[in-house]
This record gives sequence, C-alpha cells and structure tokens, in this order.
Amino acid sequence: MNPLISHPALLFIAMIVLMTLATAIGASVLRRYRPIPADSRDDFSIVQGATLTLLALLIGFTLSMAVGRYDQRKNLEEEEANAIGTEYLRADLIEGPGAEKVKALLVRYLDQRILYYRTRDDTQMQQLEAVTAQIEDEMWNAVRTVAREKPTPITGLVVSGMNDVINSQGYTEAAWLNRIPVSAWSLMITIAFFSSLMQGYGARSERAKTSLMLVLPLTVSLSLALIADIDSPRGGLIRVQPQNLHNLEASLKR
Repeated sequence: MNPLISHPALLFIAMIVLMTLATAIGASVLRRYRPIPADSRDDFSIVQGATLTLLALLIGFTLSMAVGRYDQRKNLEEEEANAIGTEYLRADLIEGPGAEKVKALLVRYLDQRILYYRTRDDTQMQQLEAVTAQIEDEMWNAVRTVAREKPTPITGLVVSGMNDVINSQGYTEAAWLNRIPVSAWSLMITIAFFSSLMQGYGARSERAKTSLMLVLPLTVSLSLALIADIDSPRGGLIRVQPQNLHNLEASLKR
C-alpha cells in the first residue's frame, strides 16, 4: 500500500481499474443473476445514496488532512530558513576565526537542506542525511568550543540559535514523515469499490451501462490521486518548494 499511495499516478491507474472492474461486476454479474426486485428499488437507492455520501465525507476529511500537512511542511520550511539566517547573523558575535568557520558551515548546511527538498532518489537521500548529520555535528562542536572558551550571554545566544537550526531540521523531517494513515486509505478504497459495485448493480438500462458507468470511477480516482499527490512530499507533482531557502541562499551570496 505504501508504494502505491506514494505515487499518485500509479494510484490513479489502480483505482480506475479497480472501480471499473467493480462496476462491471455489478452490472454484468449481480444485475443479471440477482436483479433488484421492484419493491426493493427504493431501499436500494437509500443504501446507495448513504454509501456515496459516506465516501464523499471520507474524501473531504482526508483532503483536509492532506492540505493541513502540506501547509505544515511549507511553514516549517519558512521557519527553517529563518533559523539558518538568524544564526548566520549571530555568528558575527563570535570573536576570532570561529565566526567565519560557523558561517561557512551554515552555507554548506543550507545547500544540503535545499537538496533535501528537491531530491526524490532514496539512495541520494541516504547520502544526504549522512552529510547533513556530519555538518550538524561540526556546527555544534564549533559553537560549543566558543561557548566553553568564553561562557558569556553573547555566546549563549549563538548556541541557542544553533540549537534552533538543528531543531528546525528535525521538525521538518518529522512533518514529512507525517502522512495520512494507511488504514484511512484502505477504508476509502474499500468504500469506493462497493460504491462502484452498487452503481453497476443499480443500473436500470443498457444505455446507462455504456454512458455513465465511468463517471464515478473517474471522479473518485482523480480525487484520491489528488489527495495522494498533496500528501506525498516526494512522489507527486504538488511539492513544497524551498523558496525561502533559495532566497536566503541568494542573500548570503550577495
């Protein structure tokens, strides 16, 4: 399930096939061998309407969850850029060559964070995480050395800023791992399957089978693909762009 919901295009194709198959089963098998009695048609319509309503509510709530997580990732990218920029300025409070060392490390660290937002390759991500962790250790050791040599409120401010930089990276990665639960996806896909099954089963004519049977599979598949796209930080087209980090990079170069 995880590889499927991490790639919206694959999810769209899989849902189209699954729901079309469910509709065909309802129209060609259930409707033929166990037709709905005339006196039960109203009850069937009530059950079908309730099922579609439940599916719509689940899609709406899940879309809201995905958008909330997307907004959180955007806000954390902004906070991360602010933390790095603030610490870069505070590095001037360090006397001696330590200031330039901290600044150089922050520039290297900024480059790695931009790559974090842009890369999609798992192997590259592992290398990126290793390099990022190494730079974080070097930055912390640099400000720790300064704080030990001169334990003043000014150096304490620099150490606090570096702590914010490292914490912001952890918050960002935690937000990227915070995805819609697989159980929610399973529930939506199950209800979508039965909704399509009931749509085919409740078809009244052959003309309805050929002209309207694909409306529900297509709309639901597009909706789920959109949710997966928003919820997938790396697999979809809708991604958080490191615009604030790029702006910070440009300002530091100037």
